[in-house]
Amino acid sequence: MEILIESGRLVNPPGGKEGMFDILIEDGVVVKIAKHIRRPAAKKIAAKGCLVLPGLVDCHCHLREPGREDEETIATGTRAAVRGGFTTICCMANTEPPLDGKVPIRFIRDRAEKEGACEVLPIGAVTVGRQGAVIAPYGEMVEEGAVAFSDDGCCVMDSLVMRRALEYTRLFGKPVISHAEDQVLAKNGVMNEGFLSLRLGLSGIPRQAEEIMVARDISLAVLTGGRLHCAHLTTAEAVELVRRAKRSVKTVTAEAAIHHCVLTEEAVRGYNAMAKVSPPLRTEKDIEALCRGLKDGTIDCLVTDHAPHTDEEKETGFEHAPFGMIGFETALPLAFSLRKRGLTLREIVGMLTSGPARVLGIGRGIVVEGGRADVVIVDPDRQWTYARETVISKSKNSPFIGKTLTGMVLVTIAAGKIVYTADR
Repeated sequence: MEILIESGRLVNPPGGKEGMFDILIEDGVVVKIAKHIRRPAAKKIAAKGCLVLPGLVDCHCHLREPGREDEETIATGTRAAVRGGFTTICCMANTEPPLDGKVPIRFIRDRAEKEGACEVLPIGAVTVGRQGAVIAPYGEMVEEGAVAFSDDGCCVMDSLVMRRALEYTRLFGKPVISHAEDQVLAKNGVMNEGFLSLRLGLSGIPRQAEEIMVARDISLAVLTGGRLHCAHLTTAEAVELVRRAKRSVKTVTAEAAIHHCVLTEEAVRGYNAMAKVSPPLRTEKDIEALCRGLKDGTIDCLVTDHAPHTDEEKETGFEHAPFGMIGFETALPLAFSLRKRGLTLREIVGMLTSGPARVLGIGRGIVVEGGRADVVIVDPDRQWTYARETVISKSKNSPFIGKTLTGMVLVTIAAGKIVYTADR
């Protein structure tokens, strides 16, 4: 199929063409970007007044398959992703069983090829069974398509195991994604530790639980020369640790989850389990620090940390409810809202496209002639309500349901195929 996107504003960081262009797509490839393109036989998509962006890349999400298909599947998760404008997503290893060998990694790739609406890249486990004790077989997982390694959901508490992981993954040029949280210090905690947790009578997770492990992991990255990616930073002090490290260490990168940039711990008032996430929502001071980190390049990318859970699980009471919220379908409008905090549109788009692609070392996140045709058309001013009955994800655990959001994905094109079209 030939597709001609007409008269859209291309926002294309970094290094690509930007401005008002037509874009011609043939056989899954962007073949021409120019001011005016005539191709009478092509399927035309009018993009006047809209933004045209590279397909979004999410380097941190949870698809639950295999093992928890009651919460999400590769089919439902990728359909939710393309509604949000994502054309490449990377699923974490905390499935049941975990992605700790070539067989489960191959399963993800095969299932995504058959049922996925977009590209799914698996992230293998750091340790066998995600138990933190025995290094997983990285080589065979890389051969099957693993792009990184993480025990996300669990911290690798043993420093020697983490050292070996950083050393061995150097052989394959892949990052270790660290869930940096001292699990002993955070034990039994359910929200940010502070005055609000005391007032609500809930056990808190101190910010130091994150900062201690971020500092340790950076030290181990210096020792080994391994590639360390710090997942979902939440505290001002953790951002500063990464900022100082980046002045001399070239192998450290970091991410922030979008919900940590827009919600504070106040969202859990009333014991709202939809706002219970790991690591927990912090304070306004921390949001300001995260946004400064995004602005100055300390933080390389924004992620969804899409984490589906059933209604029954989330309704078991705040203390017993699982951590996590869904995020694919709300990511872009929530990220757009960070313009109020000093981030430019170009910076935001980069954090959702070229930033995560660079962290993973994959050729995504840019619209360029001769490149893969992953393109998203967005109406930046369109307001819409995130209604429960229209949620595509199999789970509905989001504190944003019922909220009016600004910025709507109209069309998502993945590898040259139209995989999502909104009702205009």
